[in-house]
Amino acid sequence: MDLTKNIQRCLADLAALHVFAGLRSKPLMETFGALLETELSVSAGLNHAKNDTIKPEHSVHFDGALKFSTAWSAFTGSFIAAQTLVSAGCSSFYTLIAEMTLYDENVFTLALEKDPVFLPQFLRVAAAADLNRLGNIAVFDLSALGFRGAEILRSSGLGEASRRMEAEARAFWAADSEEGAPFIFPRGDSWETVMPKLAEHIRHSGAGNLGRYHSFIWSGNDSNIPLRPVPGPDPISLSDLSGYEDQRKMVLDNTLRLLNDKPANNLLLYGDRGTGKSATVKAVANDLKDRGLRLLELHRNDLGDLPRIMETLSRRPLPFIIFIDDLSFESAGGPFTDLKALLEGGVEKQPPNTAVYATSNRRHFIKERHGDRPGPGAAENGDVRSFDTMQEQLSLADRFGLTVIYLSPNQDTYLSIAEFIARKRGLLSGGAEELQWFRKNALHWERWFNGRSPRTAVQYVDWLSGSGGDNRFPWD
Repeated sequence: MDLTKNIQRCLADLAALHVFAGLRSKPLMETFGALLETELSVSAGLNHAKNDTIKPEHSVHFDGALKFSTAWSAFTGSFIAAQTLVSAGCSSFYTLIAEMTLYDENVFTLALEKDPVFLPQFLRVAAAADLNRLGNIAVFDLSALGFRGAEILRSSGLGEASRRMEAEARAFWAADSEEGAPFIFPRGDSWETVMPKLAEHIRHSGAGNLGRYHSFIWSGNDSNIPLRPVPGPDPISLSDLSGYEDQRKMVLDNTLRLLNDKPANNLLLYGDRGTGKSATVKAVANDLKDRGLRLLELHRNDLGDLPRIMETLSRRPLPFIIFIDDLSFESAGGPFTDLKALLEGGVEKQPPNTAVYATSNRRHFIKERHGDRPGPGAAENGDVRSFDTMQEQLSLADRFGLTVIYLSPNQDTYLSIAEFIARKRGLLSGGAEELQWFRKNALHWERWFNGRSPRTAVQYVDWLSGSGGDNRFPWD
């Protein structure tokens, strides 16, 4: 197929997208379509100029070269930007289109996520047609288009610019030639034929951003993307943690029940600061992400959005941990009441694919004042039912089905955690003298700084790791 017919076919396929129509608004697709239209327009103008006796032909060539260069620049800029947003090693146009298709969220992919068996027939046929169109677009020969642009530049006297465009055209050819078949959409096959594999992937991993990412932050009711993905989450895993094995097992076992569609409890992880409460939740979420688990972090100020959050998550079949870190309140109202109603007592039931995991340094989430307790102080504060007030303040913690307690470690546990981290990083060879020096300074560190905790142990090892052998401590 010659270049002009290939361009016309691609433009027709772009225009005909309907199930995956949202991809047309992506910068890569927009600039690609504009580039194809520009080439047709410029080529038509150059052919017409051969018989035009009024306008000089060299002027037409220059105008065409300028238009093509502008469109080519916009497209290559979008191409480079798109590579930063997708999986590592994605360097060809084919793979970029495949990734965009795989992670597009539309009525078809959302239907696959819920139940691919009962997909409406017309939707299945329409999606298959779009997949074939996208497959045709993905194999478009960008190198041929680049060489055509270089020819236009050269004919207008822009030799150096022509050579640079030829180099870029060769780079497109090399990327297409060297890169292997991308996941789901192999080269040489009609994309319609991989629909069963696509359905299996989406059913397991989720549609759209749920398939690409596993950690999210709630960005509020007013956001167009309420589940804001976290491209670079904390990579901590359970194998990175030491100590508190019983606590981690409680969290892991409860999460596995959620994954296996069994009743799971909402969890409260509370205890001393720096003991690894948040680290445990993030590590469990990371280790189980490939089984479909998703983590949604919810800030305390967004607890009023809980009804919309639950409505949003109830429409998605994947299991979610709603993670609220460092939970506390100034008073028993507003967000406190919203969370209490969700956990137990509200009219609307919590979706079965969700579990709330909250961490706190205090089991009594509300800051307590002397006047809140029964006794003379309560009367002076004007609260004639102070015992009821105290019960109200304790009621939220009681509504978590499972409470996991993290207390500061004793000296032996603290040293064991620090040694575990150091050995994992290759900072300890195992010699008795070196280990004695390491432990002595670990104890110095916790006395000088934040007390005994896993967090303090990490900070101590971080100091050693970054010292480059110059271990001059503040107490030396």
